[in-house]
Amino acid sequence: MLRAWRNTLLLAVLFATVVFPPQLSAHFKLNLNIRIIHVEHVEDGLDVYLRLPMPYVVANLLGPEQADGTRQPAPFTTNRHIDGELMHYLDIPALQQDAAPLGQLVSEGHAIHKDDITIPSLVVATRVYEGKTQPPFSTLEEAKRAFARPHTWPTTDPPPFVGDTVVDVILAYRTTTPVGSYAISSSLNPQLPGQQETANLILDYSGADQRIYRVNGLLDTPQQVIAKSAWAAARTFIEEGIRHILSGYDHLLFVACLVIGAVTLASLAWRITGFTVGHSITLSLGYFGFVPGGEWFIPLVETGIAVSIIYAALVALSGGTSAGSHQRRNQLWSTTAIGLLHGLGFGFVLQEILGLSSANIWVSLLSFNVGVEIGQLGVVLLIWPLMALLLRTSPPWHNGVKWVIAVPAIALASVWTGQRAMQLLATLG
Repeated sequence: MLRAWRNTLLLAVLFATVVFPPQLSAHFKLNLNIRIIHVEHVEDGLDVYLRLPMPYVVANLLGPEQADGTRQPAPFTTNRHIDGELMHYLDIPALQQDAAPLGQLVSEGHAIHKDDITIPSLVVATRVYEGKTQPPFSTLEEAKRAFARPHTWPTTDPPPFVGDTVVDVILAYRTTTPVGSYAISSSLNPQLPGQQETANLILDYSGADQRIYRVNGLLDTPQQVIAKSAWAAARTFIEEGIRHILSGYDHLLFVACLVIGAVTLASLAWRITGFTVGHSITLSLGYFGFVPGGEWFIPLVETGIAVSIIYAALVALSGGTSAGSHQRRNQLWSTTAIGLLHGLGFGFVLQEILGLSSANIWVSLLSFNVGVEIGQLGVVLLIWPLMALLLRTSPPWHNGVKWVIAVPAIALASVWTGQRAMQLLATLG
């Protein structure tokens, strides 16, 4: 039996290598897809420090394709054909000459509304950075220091890809009275793959009060920033925790396999408790960086998560376990260990959208974890009542449903294992 599963896994790895080869990053892709917006309340309005991927600003401004296959470059970019593919690079001389029009494009693509009135904005400063050289921007103080430091332009040839660069802009929104609550939105739509996964982090600073809001996507629907509302800020991270586990198919499959493998409510409780304890611990450890920093670590964790799905599915298909005290302890320890692994994955995600020195870290961290638990509980409530009913009324159907869930989970997780193992090997090579 073990030899059969081993051979199946090896075939899946080979299949993943051939059908899903590692992808190379390229032009006009959202290789960097985080938008950070610091909003500082001042006496005559708002000062906004904004960082966003450059493709958001220029991708839609690429000229139409000509008869000879060439295209007019977008503003502040140059085109080159590499191996028959059109690539887009920064136009460093144009940016050095005058980057203000680029900042104006950012200004025109963002709006702040107060009482349904759009507040006019003024571009104060514009900077462009390659992703790997961008200065810290997690807090308002870091954003201000980024603009205070001398700006050096890349000197590499070829220059950086547009898809690997960010634009930093200071925008001044001026009013005759102080701004309390407001709404912020963006009309920028680069029409690029992955844009709906853009993480928009809005940090609002009003005196000693600091609020953090988290929104996914284009920000085309105005995000309400409510003065003095800690709940509104925390709610966005609860929603993000729910969204992450419900859109994280590997986590979903693991929880589903945990549920179908439990034969009693007590057994289910021990499994879920162990998983919750485990991922709650490493979510914090991974977020604060108390893990190895090598490039190999993230693909190693992701590979382990995929393998954990196969393990949980095989345990479920083995017939489950009894509710004895010894078995309950084993379930607790095994699911806690696997939860430690999954929690690192949660921590990586949260670290991408929330800097280590951001305001209200613990509120945001707790809110995100609560959201993960809510999403996890939803999966349990969706599957367990049906499984419990079938176990009592029709054991053959109960066993059939287990196979219907577990076998595709094993197949998909095997493909993920292959893909992620190849990524891991690439970092080690």
